Amino acid sequence: MAVIIGMMGAGKTRVGRETAQMMGVPFKDADIEIEHEIGMSIPEYFSRYGEPEFRRVESEVIADTLRGFGGIFALGGGAPMTPSVQRTLHEYMDQGGRVVYLQADPAEAMERANRGGGRPMLAGDANERWRTLFRQRDPVFDRIANVHVRTHGSTPQMAARKLMNMIDERVVHVDVVAADSYNVRIGEGALNHLAAVLGSGVARVALIHTQPVQRHSDKARALLRQAGYDVHDIVVPDAEAGKTVAVANGVWERLGVEGFTRSDAIVGVGGGAATDLAGFIAATWMRGVRYVNCPTSLLAMVDASTGGKTGVNTTAGKNLVGSFYTPAGVLADLTTLVSLPNDIFVEGLGEVAKSGFIRDPQILRILENHADELRGFDGATFLGSGLEDVAAELIERTVRVKAYHVSADLKEAGLREFLNYGHTLAHAIEKIEHFRWRHGNAVAVGCMYAAELAHLLGYIDQDLVDYHRSLLSSLGLPISWNGGSFDEVLSLMHRDKKARGNKLRFVVLDGEPGHMVHLDDPPADAVEEAFRRIRR
Repeated sequence: MAVIIGMMGAGKTRVGRETAQMMGVPFKDADIEIEHEIGMSIPEYFSRYGEPEFRRVESEVIADTLRGFGGIFALGGGAPMTPSVQRTLHEYMDQGGRVVYLQADPAEAMERANRGGGRPMLAGDANERWRTLFRQRDPVFDRIANVHVRTHGSTPQMAARKLMNMIDERVVHVDVVAADSYNVRIGEGALNHLAAVLGSGVARVALIHTQPVQRHSDKARALLRQAGYDVHDIVVPDAEAGKTVAVANGVWERLGVEGFTRSDAIVGVGGGAATDLAGFIAATWMRGVRYVNCPTSLLAMVDASTGGKTGVNTTAGKNLVGSFYTPAGVLADLTTLVSLPNDIFVEGLGEVAKSGFIRDPQILRILENHADELRGFDGATFLGSGLEDVAAELIERTVRVKAYHVSADLKEAGLREFLNYGHTLAHAIEKIEHFRWRHGNAVAVGCMYAAELAHLLGYIDQDLVDYHRSLLSSLGLPISWNGGSFDEVLSLMHRDKKARGNKLRFVVLDGEPGHMVHLDDPPADAVEEAFRRIRR
């Protein structure tokens, strides 16, 4: 479950016990376990046998306790400084455990540590000794932990709830070849990781967001300022209107005037268009600065915020100008979904279904089993409902599909193109509709088109085409489009990023979900007939 580390007086025992009670799991305190083992108080053992012998016993007790323990375990302040304990904690994390660095306000922690008494490591000038130990231990604790919880100004109950949310998080590691790896954190309160992901080397932060997500950007700003960053607020137009060279240029001008350097950072808060723009700004300013994505829509959580694709639209088409640039982290905070209108949530299911078709059929089964709940999404009742767990699993699975393709092929040389299932037509629809059609809805129609094309050319049977139609429509997604002419669509599809020269290139299913193939320069009559079939 979780191990809590932190300085003396950080509140590890109190917060740990509160968290365990909230979660209905057992709690253990390392100091109490050690005293049971040695048959005397820790100060007495310290006095008789010295610190090295105490650390040896402490290390053994911690290793023995963690074998098969499924609760919350609070360690003594100095325990993580012992190499053998560090190895035990690394093994624990490798098996999925959380090591939580509980970061308290130094003044509060010193006061509690002094009040508690009986601490051999604080002999002498307790406050000066505490500060010396903090300077030694903080970098080690920061490096060891895979979860950081700041408790500044929080009651034990507030800190425990924050800790519980972070323990319950789902984490997907994106290990990218020839680029920096990063984590996607999914759960209530994931935004609380913001300062930890940015790190200590950053001074200024440009907070790029849209007006509709003001409540979420307000929270991000408060967290950043609380951590000591100089925050510069930059509001951009909502949706695709914000993904233009003109908007990007305006942001570059702001960064220049306000003195942003290569050591500063970008934080993007909003939907897919906002996080695309924020990533593009980060990739291009000073040839690359640190950035963190904080997606606030289902679509952004499962698609735009992860994968390292950044860019803007031009008059010629969607996402034709951009770069491949990985974030320092992605924080998919489920609490942001409560502000989503139903139709914006539902359109995100288009990208979720696409990921099920190309890699993870279990996604399709979850969508089938919960179609009515997903189609009826209501943000007001979302948190704490059964649908929250369903959505969290769908987001995690979809991100894992993306991570699989991105890790092996960051710059879309081959395998990553499978993520574009349905996108060749989808991008054409968006352009012809002047981006009034939302991306997830266009992808749903694009998947139907790809299925019809694959069936016409003998790659899949009619049953799988019908399955596309029934699943997507059960989720409330469109499965047909009656907009522009075939000639308009064909011209735009020839400008698609997968096209090679003057030849069209699609990705289609080969036999069943999870099996994909590139389709190069398919017969013109099949391309047109598939288009006719999605115009019912």
